[in-house]
Amino acid sequence: MAAKHPVRHKTSTSLVSNQWDLTHLVKNPLKDLEQHLAALDAQVVQVESARPRLQATMASAEFRSILKITESIAEGSARLGAFAYLWFSENTKNTQARSFKSQVEERLTGITNRLLFLDLWWQGVDHKNAARLMSDTGDLRYYLETIRRYTPHTLSEPEEKIINVKNVTGRSAVHMLYDVVTNGLTFTMKIGGKTRTMNREELMSHVRSPKASIRQAAYRELYRVFSGQRDLLGEMYRTLVNDWKAENVGLRGFASPIATRNLGNDVPDQAVDVLLATCAKNAEIFQTYFKLKAKICKISPMNRYHIYAPHRADTKKYAYADAVRMVLDAYRGFSPQLADLAEQVLRERRIDGPTRPGKLGGAYCYSVAPGLTPYVMLNFTGEARDISTMAHELGHAVHGMMAKDHSIFTFHSTLPLAETASVFGERILSDTLMSNERNKAVRQGLLVSQLDDIYATVMRQAYFIRFEQTAHRMVGEGATGDQLAKAYLAELRQQFGKAVKVPEEFQWEWLIIPHLFASPFYCYAYSFGNLLVLALYGMYKEQGESFVPQYLDLLATGGSQSPRDILSKMDVDMTSGAFWQSGFDTIQDMVQQLEDTM
Repeated sequence: MAAKHPVRHKTSTSLVSNQWDLTHLVKNPLKDLEQHLAALDAQVVQVESARPRLQATMASAEFRSILKITESIAEGSARLGAFAYLWFSENTKNTQARSFKSQVEERLTGITNRLLFLDLWWQGVDHKNAARLMSDTGDLRYYLETIRRYTPHTLSEPEEKIINVKNVTGRSAVHMLYDVVTNGLTFTMKIGGKTRTMNREELMSHVRSPKASIRQAAYRELYRVFSGQRDLLGEMYRTLVNDWKAENVGLRGFASPIATRNLGNDVPDQAVDVLLATCAKNAEIFQTYFKLKAKICKISPMNRYHIYAPHRADTKKYAYADAVRMVLDAYRGFSPQLADLAEQVLRERRIDGPTRPGKLGGAYCYSVAPGLTPYVMLNFTGEARDISTMAHELGHAVHGMMAKDHSIFTFHSTLPLAETASVFGERILSDTLMSNERNKAVRQGLLVSQLDDIYATVMRQAYFIRFEQTAHRMVGEGATGDQLAKAYLAELRQQFGKAVKVPEEFQWEWLIIPHLFASPFYCYAYSFGNLLVLALYGMYKEQGESFVPQYLDLLATGGSQSPRDILSKMDVDMTSGAFWQSGFDTIQDMVQQLEDTM
């Protein structure tokens, strides 16, 4: 069955404040920092003083008391780290915020280093005593098991300290430099006969312009500017790839660069291999879709400039308050409990909505600690897809809020499941809009919008991983940035086949993807999460309201169990090619629905 039609609620003006309030985290960053750090230091000293008593045979009660202090340290550190990142996000050109962020990262790394001995000791405890000590740790059990999972890849305490320091002055510094450089870029375009200067978020809104010439001009300007930085950004990427391989393959002994990410996600290598293979096998589904879209949008031939061309029924702009109402109404139609949590984010001013110069690009949700309402950053420009982004990020927020009864160490979901609630939120919104719409052209427009988003979050992300696997190998063989660009273009052309022409300038697209720089092999989590949700949403349509409690339980589990255990409760086997294919079968059905509207 489809989602219930929502009851429309009046949106309170208190819900549409479009800038967040960070005083819930730190009231005065410049004055209060040392006080916060001193409080953390006192707790670290408590843990350090317990070091002589750390024995495999120690009493479980004493072990739990030490864990309690580390939870408090983690919460205090999370507040400071979150404030630093959120403040920086508001305006990446704010030198005070940048300095504060660097200072906090450095000091928190010092705390991490001082506590390294605890994890290293725990990894060395024999299996029998580890089982005894974990037997009554309750919610912390999976967290403790996770630490021991890293035992074969953990170095000595002095070596781990050196790596942590290296990462602050190395990897993290390069990440910040990438953000500063790319968010500081400006672009110029002629619109309506006038030349305008804009940031990247504003520029990217034009790739969905109803005018083909504007879409093409936006992409050309994007890659003109980024290709001008190709030497700098290419060297940053090569540096980060070499660092990733040197640490994870060279020092830690992982079998491959991606194996590090898989262990962190607690997902078997086999599951990721099957996922990526299934995605590649189904590339033709989206090739068929883009051929249909070319006919619908009267584009001949279909070109990579135009894959996000809007449907003729999808060119209107939306007010921020209307977007809030639409998202909350959709959530309420599925679960009043989730709608109330989403409202809480807005009511407590935890959302920064509009785009502006210097603001960090993209969108994210920052769930800081259990029981603390998450923060959401958007770059709202009034496009229809901005409403989906709002539903997506509020999905992340309600996921964290549903898991509030867990420890700070277990309330965050592991990465592949972290996208479940966010993507499900988008499906709720899309399905609600479809069920309320009878106009054939508008329904066609909704399907086009949904398939555009599914392409962007499934196939596109899987091919990023395919490129990364190639790029990490090539960098190890001494490849230049220009050679990486040629490899990227080859992957892109293979993905689109004969259905979409890909111009040469798209060889620089990899330079604009922050995850490729900051979080290698991160992007398969989007493919995983989206295909998973397509399967779960199919279950919802079959089961109706009886599905909702199962789904809410999944969210409430947070990261307190392994992804495999969480999904097995819903009869999902992540290593099954048939399971992933079922997600693509749903996509194929949507493509057929679209063809039926023509």
